[in-house]
Amino acid sequence: MPVPDTITNHPDFSLPLQEGIIFNTNFIKHNITMTKKLIVCLLLSLPLLSIAQKKDKNAMKAAASITVEDMKKHLYIIASKEMEGRGTPSPGLERAANYIESQFKSIGLVPGNNGSYRQTYPLYKDSMQGANLKINGAVLNMDKDFQPITSNYTAEMRFSEVVFAGYGISDDKRDDYKELKVAGKLVLIFDGVPSGYKTSPSTTVVGKMNAAGSRGAAAVLIVNSNFPRNKISMNSNWSMNGYKATQPVFAFTISPGEAARMMGEDKTTIMDKMKAGTLTAKTYSAEIELGYSKTTKMNSASNVLGVLEGTDLKDEYVFITSHYDHLGMRDTIIFYGADDDGSGTTGVIEMAEAFAKAKQLGKGPRRSIVFMAVSGEEKGLWGSGYYTDHPIFPLEKTTVDLNIDMIGRSDSSRKVGDSTNYIYVVGDDKISSDLKLISEAVNKKYTKVELDYKFNDPNDRNRIYFRSDHYNFAEKGIPIIFYYDGMLKADYHRPTDTPDKINYPLMVKRTQLIFYTAWEMANRNEMLKRDMKLEIPKGF
Repeated sequence: MPVPDTITNHPDFSLPLQEGIIFNTNFIKHNITMTKKLIVCLLLSLPLLSIAQKKDKNAMKAAASITVEDMKKHLYIIASKEMEGRGTPSPGLERAANYIESQFKSIGLVPGNNGSYRQTYPLYKDSMQGANLKINGAVLNMDKDFQPITSNYTAEMRFSEVVFAGYGISDDKRDDYKELKVAGKLVLIFDGVPSGYKTSPSTTVVGKMNAAGSRGAAAVLIVNSNFPRNKISMNSNWSMNGYKATQPVFAFTISPGEAARMMGEDKTTIMDKMKAGTLTAKTYSAEIELGYSKTTKMNSASNVLGVLEGTDLKDEYVFITSHYDHLGMRDTIIFYGADDDGSGTTGVIEMAEAFAKAKQLGKGPRRSIVFMAVSGEEKGLWGSGYYTDHPIFPLEKTTVDLNIDMIGRSDSSRKVGDSTNYIYVVGDDKISSDLKLISEAVNKKYTKVELDYKFNDPNDRNRIYFRSDHYNFAEKGIPIIFYYDGMLKADYHRPTDTPDKINYPLMVKRTQLIFYTAWEMANRNEMLKRDMKLEIPKGF
């Protein structure tokens, strides 16, 4: 926008001036005030004025290297049959990491982790070896009479009594542990809720286990009518939580018949009595043996990091991220994950190449740029969470994270605007008051993509703001923008998310938008302000 012509057009300057005439005091004061205001306005507008200037030919030349042909080449490899859906962890994921690393090397990025392109984190998977339950000398049959809770640790316990605590509910409306001492004890509770009682997190099995554990109970038996049951899986899922600050309470579910035997009740009426409220809290004598054993397998996954070193501001960082994992295989069926998030990973590779070409021509970024492909996003933002908890580069020197998760398709449910030329933008107004203004100015200057803020509301029922890797950066107070195409239907999380369905020209344009935004972030004089508080909606 043009600078206001405030002083030269002031009415007092329309008066004829003669040599030797002295201006009156009010006139001088007024113009001093106006000059100060003008200076303040100019200072405030400098960041946007710098963006609003003519297009940067160096940035445009670099962005032109992001092409449909290159996008197709990378994505058909990343989302190929050989990658087997890139599950975390899996051989296919490792092959994908090798490919990304090879691209970073060939582009000329330096390793991002002390000489390595990988930041590896450990994973753990428990396998149950066996479980046993004996009541008054009688051996119970697993799946017919009882089942262990698979969060159990390896242990053997013997008790001479069990404390009955009703439904085992403890919340602001009900306390089934009132006047009961259960520290170090075996507790017996029933699954479900009393008639008319509203279910809540405190009435779930986990909620009830937590209530017993918080009171020091050593173990819990949970009565459930759903016996006999199908055989439980011997294996848990992979997890990052191999070392826990506290262990969950030892727990088993048992049939109503076995509960009745402990309590001296009729197995055919015990459930009815429980519903009727005629079973009262008390301690029962019984010899009970509990046992559970497991082994733990270890594996690992990695984030892949390549760095393009900056110039005079090289100790400050712009992060460009995507997740390269997907859902892997179910039996022999491959979940290819072309859009989710092969598209974002392809964009990261292409932007890395564009920035590297600019640097080769002597037009490299002032700040260092970290290109990071993370794993484990589909498992719960594992890789990005591990990075932000174990940062390689100072978080306080990280000016922004531009995160990409699905930029290759069009949202079929989008009813407004031009769905051949849009991107959903999330999070640009949450932490830094600079970010949205810069993002929109860059887009207006270069790409003119429709920036759709449909998913930017944290109260949106899809919870998009919380569902990709940018959120771990945002939690640490780092400004973020999340770029997303909105494909929650059609082929989302299905084997049919394949590279032949990608809109490559649109993917190129979106990637160029992110590239230009990163260019601005990497070259502006100041880091982004962190002047806004991240608001977390109730219930999260």
